[in-house]
Amino acid sequence: MGFLNKLFGKGTKTGQGTESEQGAKVEQDTKVEQGAKVDQVTTGAEPGAKVGQVTSTKEPEDNLIYRTEQELIERFGGIAFDKQYDFATVIGNNNWNIDMTKEEISFGPNLDFPIQVLGTFSHSSETWLWAWANTKSGLSEHITQQALQLKKYGEEQEIDLFSNSSFDFSKDELHRIGLIASGMFDASAYYIADYGQGAMLVTIKSDLVDRQRQDDHLRILSVFPQVISQFEMNHKIALQWYLDEKGYKISEQGAQLIATKGGETITAEFDELSRLTNLKG
Repeated sequence: MGFLNKLFGKGTKTGQGTESEQGAKVEQDTKVEQGAKVDQVTTGAEPGAKVGQVTSTKEPEDNLIYRTEQELIERFGGIAFDKQYDFATVIGNNNWNIDMTKEEISFGPNLDFPIQVLGTFSHSSETWLWAWANTKSGLSEHITQQALQLKKYGEEQEIDLFSNSSFDFSKDELHRIGLIASGMFDASAYYIADYGQGAMLVTIKSDLVDRQRQDDHLRILSVFPQVISQFEMNHKIALQWYLDEKGYKISEQGAQLIATKGGETITAEFDELSRLTNLKG
């Protein structure tokens, strides 16, 4: 997963995930790692802002209904991936620390963020467990609000990814859930906190991160090719959503999309299957 893996601990060495070393009891009595009997503090490694205990659980502002995983990643993949760059600027290479009593993740002094816990991934069994299904975790209902809203959305739209409590999973698929949740709830970013035996997926909301937002025209030329290389989607639809979120005025001329903003122009060309063939700006 290239940039995302580099940032968020996929395959990097972190804390060992044991109770003695992390203050985190990770239950092992089911096929899926139960993610966190986390009473006080969980430590691991990697890259935040002192903000109030407020996390966004709002639904998409456009109020449209997306009925498949692909539609959701088309809608939110580009802008959510883009936000990860800004988050990386804030956290750098700092180690992470989670305090469940405060419902915060910290990356060092004055870098504390409120979190929503989505779920946990077991490295050994390669399975995912949603936070709302983790009955042994001791997680508060408040910290799992987004996971619960995704469950409700999955039940209403018959999206198994959100409504099934646990399932076999690839590590890279954590980014799919992270990007969708980050976009749907207007989070500042998502983070994969790898604690050795498994990983906890959280979303973060922070004014500090949001203020780092870069209106970088050329970033689009880097972000979008990465997104479409990692997830199956309609390239044209996904780029339109991404450019719209970035505030571009978009016009369509045959197989071309032309997007303008502040005197800058992005031009994209597609084949008959809406696959990107050229992107320049």
